[in-house]
Amino acid sequence: MTSTPRIEGLQPKFTHVHDTDDGIPFIPVRSQRNADGSESHVWEKWVAFSVEPLYLALFARWDPGMIVRHHGHYSPHTITVLKGSFTCGDVELGVGGHIELPLGASFGPFVAGPEGVELYEVMMGDPRSWSDDEESIHEWLAARGAVQLPDPPIELPGGLEDLRAVFAKGAEEPGE
Repeated sequence: MTSTPRIEGLQPKFTHVHDTDDGIPFIPVRSQRNADGSESHVWEKWVAFSVEPLYLALFARWDPGMIVRHHGHYSPHTITVLKGSFTCGDVELGVGGHIELPLGASFGPFVAGPEGVELYEVMMGDPRSWSDDEESIHEWLAARGAVQLPDPPIELPGGLEDLRAVFAKGAEEPGE
C-alpha cells in the first residue's frame, strides 16, 4: 500500500480578494507622498502565510502611481495582474500579465498605472525581499515628484524579522 502525506483533520481554506468578513484585512506595507501632497500605498491581504513550510500567498492593491523599488525575494515568486496595470522596469503588464521571478533574480522598479493595480502573488519560500540597487528608487521617485515614506509597521508570523528597514535609507520621516 502506498503512503500519502495526508494529515487527518486538515481541510482546505477558502478566501476571496473581495471578502470583507473573512477576518483577513488589507494592510499597508509601502507608502509614498506624491507630488500633489497625497499619499499612495501598497496594500496586501495575506491569505496564506506559513512558517513551516515557509511560503506566502497574497492579494495586493497598489494605489495609482505607487512606485516600488527594484528588488528580489529569498524564494521563487510569481505575480499575476488581476485588474489595472503596472510597469516592471520597461515592461507594461495588464490584466492576465504574469511574472515569474526565479530565486536569485531581481525585478522592477514597479510603477502602478493610472487606475492602480490588483495582483495575486505567491512566494514559495521566504517571502522577505532584498535589493542590491538602492539608488534607482530615488531616481524613479524624483522623476515623478514623489517621496518614499517610512514603511508602515507589519507583524510577520513565526518570529520572522522585518527586513524592510534595510531599504529605508532616504525615506522621509513623517513631519519632515
